[in-house]
Amino acid sequence: MKQCIAHVALIVKDYDEAIEFFTAKLNFNLVEDSYQPEQDKRWVVVAPPGSDGSTLLLARASTEKQQAFVGDQSGGRVFLFLSTDDFWRDYNNMVERGIKFVRDPEKADYGRVAVFEDLYGNLWDLIEYVPDHPLAI
Repeated sequence: MKQCIAHVALIVKDYDEAIEFFTAKLNFNLVEDSYQPEQDKRWVVVAPPGSDGSTLLLARASTEKQQAFVGDQSGGRVFLFLSTDDFWRDYNNMVERGIKFVRDPEKADYGRVAVFEDLYGNLWDLIEYVPDHPLAI
């Protein structure tokens, strides 16, 4: 048996501002952006460069209840984890592009990590695992 998590839905206010943030600030690739007329919405998928795993489905909030969760999908906890093969390269590029880090880089037993906010305030870990870690890339 082989399975994988294909997409994680991230609730956004606006498709285009979210695409701009993920492609210009985080250097993600726009995998798909197609209109779904039967639901009057777009199917927008982005992924980190070189990724062959999960992708983000940028899902525009369409109800008041959904809008309340934009930027707070996990109640203030780190929500997503961006793994890298070169922490300092990506950290410095992100800082240059105006990404707000809310926790400075630190070294841990499992690797190097810093916490940043996306355009709506969701918290992410930027993490480079130690080479022998099972999730190291």
